[in-house]
Amino acid sequence: MREYLLTLCITAAVTYLLTGPVRKFAIVAGAMPEIRARDVHREPTPRLGGIAMFFGLCAGLLVADHLTNLNEVFEKSNEPRALLSGAALIWLIGVLDDKFEIDALIKLGGQMIAAGVMVVQGLTILWIPVPGVGTVALTQWQGTLLTVALVVITINAVNFVDGLDGLAAGMVCIAAAAFFMYAYRIWYSYGIEAAAPASLFAAILMGMCLGFLPHNMHPARIFMGDSGSMLIGLVLAAGAISVTGQVDPDVMKLFSGSERNAVHQMVPVYIPLLMPLTIIAIPAADLILAIVRRTWRGQSPFAADRGHLHHRLLEIGHSHSRAVLIMYFFSALIAFGALAYSVNAASMWIVLSVVFLSAIGLVLLLLPRFTPRAPRWAESFVPPRYRRRRAAAVPVNEDGGAAVADEEELVPVTAGVSGVNGATAVGHRTRGVR
Repeated sequence: MREYLLTLCITAAVTYLLTGPVRKFAIVAGAMPEIRARDVHREPTPRLGGIAMFFGLCAGLLVADHLTNLNEVFEKSNEPRALLSGAALIWLIGVLDDKFEIDALIKLGGQMIAAGVMVVQGLTILWIPVPGVGTVALTQWQGTLLTVALVVITINAVNFVDGLDGLAAGMVCIAAAAFFMYAYRIWYSYGIEAAAPASLFAAILMGMCLGFLPHNMHPARIFMGDSGSMLIGLVLAAGAISVTGQVDPDVMKLFSGSERNAVHQMVPVYIPLLMPLTIIAIPAADLILAIVRRTWRGQSPFAADRGHLHHRLLEIGHSHSRAVLIMYFFSALIAFGALAYSVNAASMWIVLSVVFLSAIGLVLLLLPRFTPRAPRWAESFVPPRYRRRRAAAVPVNEDGGAAVADEEELVPVTAGVSGVNGATAVGHRTRGVR
């Protein structure tokens, strides 16, 4: 565990220290597009944050290669090299897109090629556990197609959710933390060395996100761009592929006892099928809804719009920071709920806790729909958005008459209005993705 922690810290430190110089380089290189009608930020902000994240990935792999225990991952498996090859390719495509905005179909082709590069070097799904059937071995073509599909879906899901400051990095960090706990448990508790690469990938991914977040939190000083969002999406998919397709369920020796006990004991085997979906559940849902919405309107599935989930949160009145925190909350609820269920599937307390937390999240989600009015004696103790606006002073003319016919009525200040307590609504300008 200490070596994983050291790798995480080195990755985070390198990413954090390089993000500042990368920001200056992005400004000089002109990778700072003007504000578009579909943007939510108010000032031109440089991209290319993925450069710092990629070098953080390289530093993490380099450090892990020189540690006593983690060095075995590089000696016994070619997966770290496969990850680095695919990551370098997808990162280069992302850098070109951040600078020149290349065509969406070209990016899709590059994503498929990056996934193919990893497959050629051994990072592929070899078998899948199917409930009621057991372990099903895949042919080379089946494994390749399934691997490429998972990589492409994960990359685009993360890319789609990168619409608010700190949103994508924070959600992926939460997902990586849950995935690390799951993979580390498979490696440590069951003694399965094949789960070690996935644990390493998750630790490095957490370091990349944690190192970049201080620069990307609202108000962001730099965006990760496609060079960052596609990169962390690929690393997340690589960890899921490593556990799902490389760990043999028979090694866990869970086939014992009665059929009822075997079903409960087999939950950790089936979780690899669900965990990659749960950790990107919200981005994947946003991706599917966006495709359906745009296709229904007769638009291209790759056409940008302002109908993403995080923009819906802004529309109903949440501030920028609160919208991001709500997305964090639901991501953590889904990822760690699945993780807890894999540890003890028979516990009713886990189900009740997930239901209770979901109810709290729903209340937080709908909170802006209700506009509480604080009494006047309590106005000094509540945020400005819940205070009443004082009546404007009525100027008096020389003859003693009122210069204004009607006094301004006392109206409550609604959350989400531009200029109120740091809310990020941008007035009459259209809100949309970056």
